[in-house]
Formats: sequence, C-alpha cells, structure tokens
Amino acid sequence: MRRQRWALQRRWLLALALYTLLLLLPYALHKPPPPPSGGGCPSLQAALGAWGTDGEPEPEPGSNGSSSAGGKRHIYVHATWRTGSSFVGELFNQHPDVFYLYEPAWHVWQALYPGDARSLQGALRDLLRSLFRCDFSALRPYYARGPPGANLSTAALFGWRTNKVLCSAPLCPAAARPRHHVGLVDGAACERSCPPRALRDLEAECRKYPVVAIKDVRLLELGALLPLLREPGLDVRVIQLFRDPRAVHNSRLRAQAALLRESVQVLRSQALHRQLPPPGGPGRRQRPPAEFWVSGALEVICQAWLGDVVLARRGPPALRRRYMQLRYEDLVREPRAQLRRLLAFAGLAAPPALLRFAQHMTHGTAYSSDRPFLLSARDARRAVTAWRERLSRDQVRHIEAACGDAMHFLSYPLSAGPT
Repeated sequence: MRRQRWALQRRWLLALALYTLLLLLPYALHKPPPPPSGGGCPSLQAALGAWGTDGEPEPEPGSNGSSSAGGKRHIYVHATWRTGSSFVGELFNQHPDVFYLYEPAWHVWQALYPGDARSLQGALRDLLRSLFRCDFSALRPYYARGPPGANLSTAALFGWRTNKVLCSAPLCPAAARPRHHVGLVDGAACERSCPPRALRDLEAECRKYPVVAIKDVRLLELGALLPLLREPGLDVRVIQLFRDPRAVHNSRLRAQAALLRESVQVLRSQALHRQLPPPGGPGRRQRPPAEFWVSGALEVICQAWLGDVVLARRGPPALRRRYMQLRYEDLVREPRAQLRRLLAFAGLAAPPALLRFAQHMTHGTAYSSDRPFLLSARDARRAVTAWRERLSRDQVRHIEAACGDAMHFLSYPLSAGPT
C-alpha cells in the first residue's frame, strides 16, 4: 500500500513539473530587456515619458470633453489579484445606477498568451476606451471560440453569470429579482433563467446608465491609463485598491495553481526575474516551483505599485483630480464610511441597502472559503492579520524585502515595527 501511494505521488509530482515547464517555456525563451541603471524609487519623468505625456501642456479642467458625454462617468478599479478587488467591484455591480463589467481584460490575456503584462497594456487600454463608450465590438478579436463571423453574445463575457444587468430585467425578463434589489446573484439560477443576448442589446442597456464601472487586475501600471484621462467624451476616474503585500502573498499561496499562468506573464514583463533567488539554495528554505513564480510575480507587482504611488503623488493634475487610493484594510474595518467615500468619488448616492450589504459582506462568520474565487460573506477583519499565523518568518522577510518601499508609502509597517 505504501509503495502504491508513493508511486501515485511521484506521478502527480511529475505531472505538476511537466505542466509548470510547459507554462514557463515561452518565458525561458524570452530575452528580457536590460535592467535599468540605478535603482530606488522610479523616476516620475520615466513614468510619464513611457506614455507620451512628458512635456505636453496640461488641459484645462473640464476640457477633456466629459460634458459631451452627457455627464456620464467612467470608473476604473485598478487592482491586482487577491487584494479584495472582487468585493470592491461587487459594490459597483450592486448599485442601481451603475453598469458594471468584471475583468474584461481576461479575454485579452487569454487570446494573446504568452504576452507579458507590460506589452499587453496598450491593448487593454484600447479595450477600456471602447467599453467605456459602450462599444463591445472591441471584444471580437479576443474571442477565439466559435466560427469566424459568428455573432457574439453575452454568454461570451467573462463573469456574465453574476452580472446584475445581465441577470435582471429588461435583459432577463424571467429574473426572480429586479435590478434595484441588492444581493448577490445566483450564477446557476441566472444561467438557467437568462438566455444569452446579442451584444447590441447589452450596448443599448449600457447607454442608459450614468456610470460605467470596470474592475480588472491585469493592467500593470497606472501610467497606462493617462491617455484615457485626455480622451474627449470620457470622464475617467481611477480607484486604485491596495492591500498589505504579506496578506496578498498569503492569499496567492492558497490559489497558486490558478494564478501560475498569469504569474508567468507578469514575470515576463521585465528583467526583474534575473534578480530573483532560485527556488532553493544554501541556507534557504526549499520553495516549491509554484510558490517561487507566484511570489516572484508579487515582487514585480510591488515595484509597479511603487511607481503608481509616485505617479499619483507627483503626476499631472488631471490624474490627481481623478485618482483615489483605497486600502482593503480600511474598507473592511469601516465598510460604511469607506463605501460612502468610494461612491462620492464616483458621483453616486449611497443607498442604505448597499451600505447594509457592505457591512454584511465584511462581517461573516467564516475567515475564508474553500473556493478562493467565490464571493461570499466573510469575517474580512480576520483576513487582515491572517498572514501572521500562516506565513513562515522566511516568507515574511522575503516579501518585506521585495515590497518594503511600497509598504512604506502605503503605511504598512514592517513586522518588526509597531502594528
């Protein structure tokens, strides 16, 4: 029996190793750009110049053409994986005055794999520009399934089964609850009751709403959004969500198998992987390959966070006026107050039912779910400090060394300091 169990474990480990090698093969063949000279805090000029904004005259307030859009606002929730972004996005999904889209960049990353996170940012920005204008035809090049020329439907959209607009009238006349009802959508019930609709129907419904909100985790740098702030007819407002990197790492480890492929795409975006220590070595704890790549991707993300913070503080006034930082820890500790702040930034009222929903979702009885990507009511306050019990001291030191500068700017104390 023991010999059979060991043979089964060896086959499983071999399969995991082969899968990892298949994912990493494009990454290994990719020749990264040379690392930048110097170090430390990212240059503001570099951040602006990368997106063609250095030296340009700053537009006057209101000259971005937002008035031509009939007062429509466009909210982008800028986040990364395992920061609580699904919960923040759900708050917009529940608001009766918001047309919400969940991670449309997923389609881009799936279609253009193994493209790296940085090189795909232009395509993501162009997609956002079209979706904010309620033009869903921009998704067609990224929808690989189905015969050429086939009509796309709402069933092609990532996350459609929990979308309030798609799962309520008028797009779904058989829905059990009206659009203004606040409560999580039963995805299975929506799939049974709500047949796919043509994208032109979704576009028509999108145009009725005063606010279009999009949440995504695949845009690496805030600077990629700067051209949209100058876009005539758009009133783009950016909410950037942060979370303690140690808590992010703890959560990423719980979902590392699902995050491995995209972690490789993040790592391929720059030459930082040359500086990463090997999974194991003299004096170091042997790290499994999946943990190695997932934690390495977080190092890249922390560097992007640092650049974002510098850009938000010293960048053009057009960005500072329409940019908001939100820490996950503040949201779950004070859900009502932070939700009011969030909605005020978006120019939205705060319905009492939505305030109660936020309170309920952050004050559940369970710490987490066995399905980490399933949104449910949890004791989110416990999740804030759970990394202290679940991460080893070596893991904590590794993340603090890689993310310490960003943590400083975001007011996350190191473990040796005050809590």
